[in-house]
Amino acid sequence: MDIKEVIQKRYSCRSYKDTPVPDEKLKSILEATRLAPSASNRQPYKFIIVKDKEKREKLAEAAGQNFIAEAAIIIAGVSLEPERIMSCEVPTYAVDVAVAMEHIALQACAEGLGSCWIGAFAQQETKKILEVPEKYKVVTLMPIGYPADSSGPKDRKSLGELVSYEKFD
Repeated sequence: MDIKEVIQKRYSCRSYKDTPVPDEKLKSILEATRLAPSASNRQPYKFIIVKDKEKREKLAEAAGQNFIAEAAIIIAGVSLEPERIMSCEVPTYAVDVAVAMEHIALQACAEGLGSCWIGAFAQQETKKILEVPEKYKVVTLMPIGYPADSSGPKDRKSLGELVSYEKFD
């Protein structure tokens, strides 16, 4: 599958089969994440791979989204520098972890797996479950697994609604 096909095929999967993800597919996904760009190439993040069913259920409860426990794996993206701000006044953690997590989503799709960006969860409860030190920030959770649904990509706005040239229109 070429990159354009992967981008077109990827969607937010909210239903998963009870099928384990082979280690070689997970390794491929993690390698794609390792290659993601980050501000000053610092790679100021850590990814926690959760396969344990009980822990996945606790994360789903912390997110109030039961479907994420169905996935064979949940990957938590953790910022190691949540206080660092770029000169453009944007926190680096939000950008760096987002780029790396999108590498996860795209490679998962290329491997025939589904994923879904989860940004709604209880930060403190999630840190406790994953034993993340207080000074760090969990940015997102991403369930990964074989899709049990067939909803596929959703409609998107036209380029004309999203893009302007030379100035904000």
